[in-house]
Amino acid sequence: MLIDLVQLRTFVAVAEEQHLTRAAERLHISQSAASAHVRSVEDNLDTQLFLRTNRSLELTRAGQMVLRQAKTLLNEAAEFTSFARVVRGKLEGNLVVGTSSEPSASRIGEVVAALRSSHPLITVDLRARPSSGTRQALKTGELDFGIMLSQPLDPGFTYYKLATMKFRIAGPVAWKSRIESAGWSELAAMPWLTPADSSLAYACMLRELFGDRGLELNTVVRFDNAALGRSLLKAGVGMMLMHEQHALEGEQDGLLTLSPLAEVDFGLFAAHVASRGRDPLICAFVDAVKQGWPECTPAAALQQG
Repeated sequence: MLIDLVQLRTFVAVAEEQHLTRAAERLHISQSAASAHVRSVEDNLDTQLFLRTNRSLELTRAGQMVLRQAKTLLNEAAEFTSFARVVRGKLEGNLVVGTSSEPSASRIGEVVAALRSSHPLITVDLRARPSSGTRQALKTGELDFGIMLSQPLDPGFTYYKLATMKFRIAGPVAWKSRIESAGWSELAAMPWLTPADSSLAYACMLRELFGDRGLELNTVVRFDNAALGRSLLKAGVGMMLMHEQHALEGEQDGLLTLSPLAEVDFGLFAAHVASRGRDPLICAFVDAVKQGWPECTPAAALQQG
């Protein structure tokens, strides 16, 4: 029985998303191709890996066991590819890099320009991903490198801290007097735009600001892309936690009002799987990151528990 790594990677994505369409979008393939990949894995193993419900796909007990082994195998395949590059001694190839939908914050343009200047034979595929999606895709080998607004949580990653980003609570300028005089309870009761994914950095910061005070936000719209949230905010739909740069620009343009209550900091990190630390492509990208972010420093993963 031959194991197809492409099909196995699709299986992992479907298992993590619990949804065929979302997994296909994540992998940039068609839904029919994703379905065929999963079916092939099940046929090769001669076992059912998913229980198909009306709204989602849930792993069977066998599927859970296969998922653990699949992640290990995909990681080992990435390590072998790194080893092959070292043996070959050639600095050429393709890197798949995940980054946020905030290109100015990640300086991804400057980083890729530095890489291309030093290593013109290396090509780059960029993927806009939230931090939670970037972490998962690094583990399964879908991504080679990630730049994410996150915390260094994975001991299997090598992290580099790029910067500390500031965020502000912003609302429509029409609500200026309410926002500037509001306490925490009054702010929480206003209409809010919040992340759809509870693992996003924005959601973590909102929990720190409001959840730790025992307050629940009055969410009216959920978004999975910060640019979408900003568009709704400027249209007067609700409040939002946003990057200070965008908040100050909106205030200067007369579109937004900022709450004086709080600023919150969150780290911007670059990361790769630690086992690929000697991969020439990874080393080249780290060098490019250091050119784009001269202030970047290695960061240890946080202890959890």
